[in-house]
Amino acid sequence: NEAFLALSSYFQRVSEQARVFLENDDVDLSDDERRQLTLMTKVGTAAQTDKDKVELLTRIETNMTTIYSTAKVCYNLTDSNSTDPCLRLEPELTKLMTSRDPDLLASIWKLWRDNSGRKMREQFTEYVRLSNEAVQIAGYADLGAYWRSAYDTPTFEQDIAALWEQVLPLYQHLHSYVRRKLQQAYPNYTFPPGGHIPAHLLGDMWAQTWGNIGDIVNPFKDKELLDTTKEMIRQNYTVMRMFKMAEEFFYSLGFDNMTDTFWRESMFVRPEGREVSCHASAHDLYRKDDFRRVMCTEVNHEYLMIIHHEMGHIHYCMEYADLPFVYTDGANPGRGGKKQCSSLFLFVSLCLCLSLSLHTDLNFLMSMALTDVAFLPFGYLIDQWRWSVFRGDTPADKYNEDWWKLRCKIQGVSPPVQRTEEDFDPGAKFHVPASYSYDRYFVAFVIQFQFYKAACEAANYTGPLHQCDFYNNKAAGDKIRSMLQLGSSKPWPDAMEKITGQRSMDAGPLLEYFQPLLEFLKKENGDDFGWEDSCPEDLPTGGAA
Repeated sequence: NEAFLALSSYFQRVSEQARVFLENDDVDLSDDERRQLTLMTKVGTAAQTDKDKVELLTRIETNMTTIYSTAKVCYNLTDSNSTDPCLRLEPELTKLMTSRDPDLLASIWKLWRDNSGRKMREQFTEYVRLSNEAVQIAGYADLGAYWRSAYDTPTFEQDIAALWEQVLPLYQHLHSYVRRKLQQAYPNYTFPPGGHIPAHLLGDMWAQTWGNIGDIVNPFKDKELLDTTKEMIRQNYTVMRMFKMAEEFFYSLGFDNMTDTFWRESMFVRPEGREVSCHASAHDLYRKDDFRRVMCTEVNHEYLMIIHHEMGHIHYCMEYADLPFVYTDGANPGRGGKKQCSSLFLFVSLCLCLSLSLHTDLNFLMSMALTDVAFLPFGYLIDQWRWSVFRGDTPADKYNEDWWKLRCKIQGVSPPVQRTEEDFDPGAKFHVPASYSYDRYFVAFVIQFQFYKAACEAANYTGPLHQCDFYNNKAAGDKIRSMLQLGSSKPWPDAMEKITGQRSMDAGPLLEYFQPLLEFLKKENGDDFGWEDSCPEDLPTGGAA
């Protein structure tokens, strides 16, 4: 807390001094100087000058993240070799959510929320009040308005709404196809009549990605994709070998290798004897060559993808490291974020997955859609909910009700058990208690395809977009690096134009990538797709504990 207070005080002083120059008409500033000074005034909740309120907000945020990172579910598994019946999110609960037992899934789903979100509900209300009050001192209407200001685009809300409308038909057809396959897989389970998918059946604690049900929904069962996990285990892969594999991929594009400090100081696996947050993240410590990552890695396909994502984040930090401090962030928060190297360098996995996949295009595209398309409504709705809370449109006594209204309407998923206002299901997702904006992920999952297409064009590839592989192509790497090196020194449309030739976010390349799959889904679904806006009325009161 003392360190945070000192940092807040520093940001306040810098912001005040920057405003002196910006508001002095006698000072002749270049465009670059004006941009740097303007960015210095964007200090967020650090604008709060009341020390007691700063301490209280810091304590609340710390308490909420501690609740999340230390939460356990006590559940006696008869087939478990562990003597401790209390299970952590990673890896135990994450693995359990891949079960095919609906009753077990419903119980674990509910108990995780009982032990995470529900316990922080009252503190979240105070966090909202204090955060809004702090950013209002700096001239923002609320915390959501401050987060959106990072995009330098007054129409940002309308822009991402347009992106969502652009991808909605693809998601609707994927959703309906998956629902029908799940109904076939669980013939004795009663699905909601309005077309929703029960959230606990999608292989993930939050139903945000659906890759773990690939075996249920793959179009061609006799043409399975390469089981990367099984193959890595067969070849005796270690966690460090997975990281070295990611390093080699980026090196093939012309990027530098990771620094000695990265290998020496990063947390690659869960340490023994102490509680830690296992949420994967990449960090720039603003010292020469000091870039690190935090992750509780295991040898499987999902972690291999995450490793490549996170190493991409580190490379973003490394590319803009020589810029002035105020520019050491992404121009578009969908490619960058304060405090972390959150470039969300997702599009490398499009290339990586292609090089790992075998057999049919449709199975490959389905595996990609279960991650990249299934995520889109979840990535979109989290901040739709938070912006409503910050504005005051969603009062504290409607937190959970409005949360599920959005999930049912936008994502087409429903809770497996009855929810009330004693619950706080948004808090069961890391980014809510950690106060990280989430719209950046929705943006990143869309614009990654714009970057991917641009890299393929730089590599002189002319075939179907989903078959492009720019591994070992320095021209593609140079194109990517030219954008990353800008950091936030230019408005994001300028940075995007440098790599894509476009100045706006566009889901067109995403739709082009998945076009063969969409044609297949349309034939499979016919006119049977979509869901009702409202949540199901009759739900079980709880999972079998």
